Amino acid sequence: MPTQLQDFFDLPTPTGPMRVHRFAPKDLPLRPAVILYSEIYQVTGPIRRLAGRLAGEGFEVLVPEVYHEYEQPGTVLAYDPAGTERGNFLKIEKPVPAFDSDAAALLDWVFARPTYPWRAVGTWGFCLGGHLAFRAALDPRVAAATCFYATDLHTASLGKGKCDDTLARVRETQAELLLIWGRQDPHVPLSGRKAIYDALTAAETSFQWHEFNGAHAFSRDEGPRYDSAASRLGFALALELFHRRLTVPR
Repeated sequence: MPTQLQDFFDLPTPTGPMRVHRFAPKDLPLRPAVILYSEIYQVTGPIRRLAGRLAGEGFEVLVPEVYHEYEQPGTVLAYDPAGTERGNFLKIEKPVPAFDSDAAALLDWVFARPTYPWRAVGTWGFCLGGHLAFRAALDPRVAAATCFYATDLHTASLGKGKCDDTLARVRETQAELLLIWGRQDPHVPLSGRKAIYDALTAAETSFQWHEFNGAHAFSRDEGPRYDSAASRLGFALALELFHRRLTVPR
């Protein structure tokens, strides 16, 4: 893997400064930016390794701390019952407009740079982050979104009050969506996947759909659920989408 630049910056948002971790290649021509949304645990080891892997393909990868209003900068929740409880609490404590203003602030930052020569940005996310990647793609500046086992889409239960409108607004997106699921994922059962598929089809959305025989979080590269073969295939699909949809200069 090429030598990489890894740093972070604190981005002003309407709800306070948001730490954004940046991964970029030093030895390859820079390609467009991809916003990588984490699971409920924020910027964990698996998320950092994935960001580095994508940066190794030449992309600038931006990973925001999604709970910046509630946790100190740099906070990582553990993959244990306490971390899971905290992460699940915060995803329904934070109002949906705050998730939206975070996305808008980061997109504004990307395109405000005179050195950014591209027309679009991509998004990629896992679990909670899959939903956030999908929702961020309602912004026309996002041309491609990869969503791994996106939670709360079919139940419309993201954010304060557990009443989001993400799937209901799918006709607004101009992005091509790549949705990847685990068939043994209890958080998005067959009925939920069918509801999402039917909504995307009815809206005539441009999307790809792939299901693997895997559990929730099958692409997290630590723990017993990890499926390396399915994860490699999913990464290849995401990379193809980002290369095809994003690498067009202004």
